[in-house]
Amino acid sequence: MNQINRRANRARVHRRIRKKISGSSERPRLAVYFSNKNVYAQLIDDASGRTLVAASTLDKAIGLRGKANVDSAAKVGEAIAQKAKGAEISSVVFDRGGFLYHGKVKALADAAREGGLQF
Repeated sequence: MNQINRRANRARVHRRIRKKISGSSERPRLAVYFSNKNVYAQLIDDASGRTLVAASTLDKAIGLRGKANVDSAAKVGEAIAQKAKGAEISSVVFDRGGFLYHGKVKALADAAREGGLQF
């Protein structure tokens, strides 16, 4: 399977997921994305189209630039949970972004749950 088919497949799965879930100001969407080098997570209010909180391996506080592995995903999950607490957000809707709920996605979700987010 070549790269174009994989990318198109993930995009198709992501569209299917997004049909069913949407974030609000009370319960934003926790969207995750994994590039080859970094891990990104955002809390998004889809009603107003705004990103409320974001965390990634590019953040200086996390200090894991260029690492997209299970450990860095867990650190990003902890960071997004801490920032959500600061923004008084406790409940979210999880959007795995078309990625399989395994490995990095699971590590980020578990770390966010341990940090206090409910989903």
